[in-house]
Amino acid sequence: MLVTFKCKAYGEFTMFGDVADKLIKMMGHSGTVPGALSAEDVPAALARLKQAIESAEESEMEIPAAEENNDEEEPPISLSLRAFPLLEMLTAAARENTYVMWYEQ
Repeated sequence: MLVTFKCKAYGEFTMFGDVADKLIKMMGHSGTVPGALSAEDVPAALARLKQAIESAEESEMEIPAAEENNDEEEPPISLSLRAFPLLEMLTAAARENTYVMWYEQ
């Protein structure tokens, strides 16, 4: 499943469903798709998401580096990097006092 996020204040983007579901729940939403945040709820959701990402990254165990001979294995992508477009969208939505919505692609 793919989830697309949309907002008048920011460009639309799509991410994998498992990551989107985790981030939606970190914002304090039930995780339902489709879903939305009203303009009034965006600032609180942004604050919850930032706090949850910080907490998750502090509690992550250190991942051992891949063996030098294995060029096919890529390093893991951090949660904060995956969340970057959503954080930017929520920031823009809060600044312009508009809603954010998401739906299954």
